[in-house]
Amino acid sequence: MKFRALHSFRLVFLLMTLALGGCNSNNTPPKQPVEGDQKTTKTKTLEEGAKLLQPTTPLGQIDIYLVGFHPMKDDPSVQMEAHHYCHQMNEDFAQCVLFDGNTKDAQLNGIEYIISEKLYKTLPSGERQYWHPHNYEILSGQLIAPNLPDAAEHALMAQKINSYGKTWHVWMTDSQGKPVDRIPLGTPHLAWSFNHDGEAVPGLVEKRDRRLTVDSTKKRQDRADLASNAHAQGGVDELKHQFRNSDGAPAGVRDIKAGAER
Repeated sequence: MKFRALHSFRLVFLLMTLALGGCNSNNTPPKQPVEGDQKTTKTKTLEEGAKLLQPTTPLGQIDIYLVGFHPMKDDPSVQMEAHHYCHQMNEDFAQCVLFDGNTKDAQLNGIEYIISEKLYKTLPSGERQYWHPHNYEILSGQLIAPNLPDAAEHALMAQKINSYGKTWHVWMTDSQGKPVDRIPLGTPHLAWSFNHDGEAVPGLVEKRDRRLTVDSTKKRQDRADLASNAHAQGGVDELKHQFRNSDGAPAGVRDIKAGAER
């Protein structure tokens, strides 16, 4: 189905996602508080005044909530769960702010831009090293849109097949394989995507699934029909040999250089 035909349908349910996110009992709070003193009464008063008088227009455009996982490209053993709050700017481009959870205390730890295959093909070869493929995330069931009805989520994922993301994590707030930082430290990390089974550290996906009451295995089965529209992508095998247990992938996930279905 084409995006334009689904736009109203998708938007209604995605807005429902945001509305329901605050009342969902299966929330993901930050693992530890931010370094610093508690807010003073003066600070709280200033915040309340700002809420009444200052616009927050860009934030009001957020209409998509996704949860997935990112390994860091410079060290794939460092992995984290990423809560994406996104706005679809046009048919081919979306921008997202990333948090380590979905509660009011969640910590903003990165950004991601999502582009279509059409835009990816316009990138210079040197730029493509920063953009990770999304087909495995979708076809494996790892990428989810919490609270959406199955049909709406399936339609959303169909629109993201063959897309790419450019992701920077600026704060290691909740990562596997690296100490958690109480404030943002060091240089930003370019994140990548999982592209084969066995690349996520044991328990990472399973813990998310239990907490948000989803079944990635079932989503993988339900999304098998999307494989027929999946094209070979750049970067699928980029990090394969850096994962000890990388092995296999759903039908439709393949690297442009490999030329063969996994």
